[in-house]
Parts: sequence; C-alpha cells; structure tokens
Amino acid sequence: MSQNQDNLIVVLDMGSAWTRVLAADLNEGALHYRGGIELGSRMREITRDDVRSAVERARAVERPPDREILHLLPRQFILDGQPGIFDPVGMVGARLEVDLHIATCSGSALQSTITCANRAGLEVTEAVLESIAAAEATLSADERELGVCLLDIGAHSSDLAVFFEGAVVHTGSVPIGGAHFTNDLAVGLQMPKAQAEDLKCQFGHCVVTAVPQESEIEIANPQPQKLALRSIAEILEPRARELMHFVKESLRQGGVVDALGAGCVLSGGGASLPGMLDITEGQLRVPARTGMPVRLSNMPGELVNPGFAMPIGMLLYAHRTRVTRAAENNSLRAKLRAIFAASF
Repeated sequence: MSQNQDNLIVVLDMGSAWTRVLAADLNEGALHYRGGIELGSRMREITRDDVRSAVERARAVERPPDREILHLLPRQFILDGQPGIFDPVGMVGARLEVDLHIATCSGSALQSTITCANRAGLEVTEAVLESIAAAEATLSADERELGVCLLDIGAHSSDLAVFFEGAVVHTGSVPIGGAHFTNDLAVGLQMPKAQAEDLKCQFGHCVVTAVPQESEIEIANPQPQKLALRSIAEILEPRARELMHFVKESLRQGGVVDALGAGCVLSGGGASLPGMLDITEGQLRVPARTGMPVRLSNMPGELVNPGFAMPIGMLLYAHRTRVTRAAENNSLRAKLRAIFAASF
C-alpha cells in the first residue's frame, strides 16, 4: 500500500463473548473545538451526564469530507468562564464549556475495515488511534503530566500523540515508516527488499559516525561481495533525519514544541533501529527513550519489545474502557434503584 493511503491495523481482544476489534487509522487528522452547554438559570452541581453532553456536542463540528471522528479528547473544562478545570464533576456552576482535541480518520477506510471484520463474524465496538494505544502501554503518569511526545514508528507511516498536564493536546501522522528505510537500502545497494530488511535489522544504524570505518560484512548479492557497514548507515541516517524533521514540523504546527518536559518516547518496530534515539534527541532537542510495553501477567518475554507496544496498549485500552463503562452502568443502576425505592 502506498504511503499516502490509509493503513489500518486490527487487534483482537478475545476476552469477551463477541470479539472486540480496535482499528487504528495511521493517516489521522486533528481538529480543535470549544463549546458547551447551559445548565439552567440557576447554578447547580455538575454531573457526569453534564460532562458527557458537553463533550458529545463536538460531534456536530464541521469537518472535512470523508473524515470520521475517532476520539473526542478533552484538554480542559471551563466553568462559568473559569479555565483550567480537568474534572468538573461535583463542582457548581451555570455554564459548562469544554476545550477539545478531536482526532479524525478516513471514514471510507475505517468502514471498509469494519465491513471486513463483520463479514468474518467479528463485532467492531471501537476504534483507537495507534499512538494513543501505544501510550497506554509505555507512558507513565508523570510523563503525561510534564509533557511528552509518543512517536509510534510503523511500517508505512508514524503516528504521534503529545500529552501535557495529563491530556492529549496534539496528534499527528508522518508519511514515513520502517518500510521506507528498507526500500532505501534495497535501491541504494541494488538488492531484493527481503535481503535489505535483514541487513537493516542485523547491521543497520542511523548514525554514520557511530559505525567503525573498517567494519565489513560479506553478503551474497547475488555473488559474494564485501559491504562496509558504514555504507548502510550512510543510507539510513538521511531517512531518519527526514522522519524527525517531519515530526518536529508537526509539533511546531500544533504549538507544542516547548511542551515536552519529559521528552520523546519511541515505540513501534522502527524504534529498535540503533541510533534512532540519538537522531531524535539531536533533531528535537529533548531527551528520548525507547518505549517498552508494560509486562502483563504471564506475558512471554519476547513481547517486551517496542514493536508490540501498540497491540499491548490496545488490550489495556480495551480493558480500561470496559471497566469505566461497567462502573458507569453500575452507578446508573444504583440511581434507578434509589428512584424506585423513593417512589415506593
């Protein structure tokens, strides 16, 4: 699939009677929205339903054709003109507003994937952006509070999400992924892509000066020949710098360049490429680390790898949202029981 098309990844959570399918659109778009609801002529206590109503109003926002809303992500709430509120439930006021970051995806690509899943006998219950899913498995609460960029380097594109003060404040997509590094090697060294992928994984490096000049390997292409390891790095380094250039431009357009107090966390298969952290720190001027997913109970050690951060994060995301909805349903049942008890 070409780099300007929407690529969808489907992860299955087998923990329910119907299989939950979470699809992440790599070529996402973002909008900002600020709106709210009037709570009445007199001040009253804010409920969870009031918060939900204020957020859901954003679904009517005008957006480009063929864009489907993927996430409604509150940045802050404004109560009677007072900003900087992150959880207004229980507070008292007359007007509740919300400042939202809206992540969108290609509606046609998403629906095509949902249709495929349905025809396979699977029920699609929710879609989640890759970088937000990866963040579930890799970021700490302190990093989200201080400000951090999660960059998930996929095969054909890379998704990023910026957290600040605990909320998502920016999302973006860069049309460069691990497959572009492989293709550069295949073209530059005139070899099949499968062989180029093996070379990248075994001997690749994104910093030319970190590779000894005298280091060589012998390859069959198709005849046996010597290949200097620096020649591999000389091909990979420009692509890595281009990737981080686009990431920095996305951060600049989102106005969050100075919001990365905790730096940048890299996940996805491309995060394992040696030298990528050095390029990230040099280009973005912030500390960087590799995002290893948290270990789940009885999880094989082989899965503690940045390439599995996104699917593991999707499982955590599915579990968290299920628990949250169950708690809300229990709360609703308790309210209904109280109403009926009072009436009798």
